Formats: sequence, C-alpha cells, structure tokens
Amino acid sequence: MQDDTATLTKRIAAMSIGVALAVLAIKSVAYQVTGSVALFSDAMESIVNVVAGAVALWAVTVSYKPADSEHHFGHTKAEYFSAVVEGVLIVVAALVILHEAWQAFQMPRTLETPILGMMINAIATVINFGWGWFLIRRGSTYRSPALAADGRHMMADVFTSVGVLAGLSVATWTGWAILDPLMAALVALNILREGYKVVLSSLSGLMDQAIDPAEEAQVRDLISANAAGAIEVHDLKTRLAGRAMFIEFHLVVPGGMSVATAHEICDRIEDVLQEAFSGVRISIHVEPEEEAKQVGVPVL
Repeated sequence: MQDDTATLTKRIAAMSIGVALAVLAIKSVAYQVTGSVALFSDAMESIVNVVAGAVALWAVTVSYKPADSEHHFGHTKAEYFSAVVEGVLIVVAALVILHEAWQAFQMPRTLETPILGMMINAIATVINFGWGWFLIRRGSTYRSPALAADGRHMMADVFTSVGVLAGLSVATWTGWAILDPLMAALVALNILREGYKVVLSSLSGLMDQAIDPAEEAQVRDLISANAAGAIEVHDLKTRLAGRAMFIEFHLVVPGGMSVATAHEICDRIEDVLQEAFSGVRISIHVEPEEEAKQVGVPVL
C-alpha cells in the first residue's frame, strides 16, 4: 500500500510539471497577443508553478526514501523544503511583476486585441482551477505538504487570473490604460501574501507542529476506549513530519501487572491508532501506578 501511494504521489507531482508548462505556454500567448503587463504578471506566476512543480517532484521522491543510518525517522520532512522554496520563488516573481508594473505605470501601453488575449487566458485559468483542486484533494489524502502547497498556489493563481480578467475587461470598456499596471501591482501583492502563507505553513511543519486539534481529540478518544486494564495515560504528545504522524505518551499500569499483559494493552492501542491514521508512528512508555499524575487521557 505504501509503495502504491508513493508511486501515485510521484506520478501526480510529475504530471503537475506538465500542466504548469501547458498553462505557462497558454498565458504567454495571451501576453504576446495583448502586450498587457497584467497578463505578463499572470504568466510570471505560472513560471513559479513550473519550478515549484519540479522541486515538489524532487521532494516527494526524497520523502519516500526509507529510514537509514543517518535518518532514523525517515525523510518525510523533505516535502516542507519544497514548500519553502516555492514561497521564496513566489516572492521573487512578485518583485519582478512590481518592477514591470512600475515601468508600465510610467508609460501606459495601449492593449492590442484584448478580447482575444482574455479568452486565451481564461482557458489557462480553467485548467489551473481543475488541477489545483485535484492537487489539494490528493495532498490531503496522501498527507503530502508538497502537493497541497502546489495546489494552494494554483488556486491562488486562479483567483489572480480572475482578478486580472476582470480588471482588463474594465480597462477595455473604459479605455483607461492605467488599470493594466494597477492590476499587475495588485497581482504582485496577492502573490506576496500567498508566498508568506506557504512559507509560514512549511516552517510550522519543520518546527514539529502538533497534529490538528480534531485529530488529536480522535487520538485521545481511541486511546481512552482501548486502554482497559491501565490506570491512566498522560504526557500525550504529537507532531507531524510531512505525511508521517508521530504519537507518544506514558501508559500507567498496576505495579503487579506482567510485562506481557502491559504489552497487550500497548498492542491494542497501537492497532486502533494505525487503523485510524495512515503513516502513524507510536511510542508508548509504560510506568507503574506510583507514577500516576491524575491528569491526561482518562481510561474507560
């Protein structure tokens, strides 16, 4: 099952590069047809998608490497580096767009065949929407930060494109050429905001962020319902490393309980957690009853 997921994730990451290249080509044609700096900004964001897709493929490939003598917990955090690189690229693209927008603001350009250019760009927007939605869904299913970040950026690209098309429509209708660089500047600011969110999310993962509160509540409920025979569970800690989830806690049992019986309780808890969460890794520290703290997860 793990091998199947790895193959599918890598295949999707590779396909994402192809989609990004196709969208970039379409948007470049739209820019060439119109000479619009706003459409240029949209095409620049697609260049980021191409590079980010290549980095995501590398990260996904590395993340599925098994643990070795130097990386005892595997390589799952590699995907966070992909998202950080994507965030940096987004910032660079935004600065390039702002520079181009400033030049166009100083010397407004008359748009050539704007209607045709907008129609071409709309095709790329539809492709981005479909693929971005797909990446986000698969990123969530496979617990892949790289795919999810790529999908979120594509969806941000969709909103950017819609804004650009709306602005150009108004510019074409009113004849106000100044709206073109103004839309490009707004696109750049939106890209900067998205880049900040991508980097922040990735850094949280690199800092061993705890799992989602709803998932942690589910973990507590499963432990509580399957720890019969134990006295209490305390010091529950969780963290995420890419698609891998780590859970550790202390299990307090009666002092006279045999090691074999305590081990059975641990096995029972591990089984239900592994059934509920894909890629979970569990560490349980068994303690005698004098170590009870009367806090933590109640045992039913």
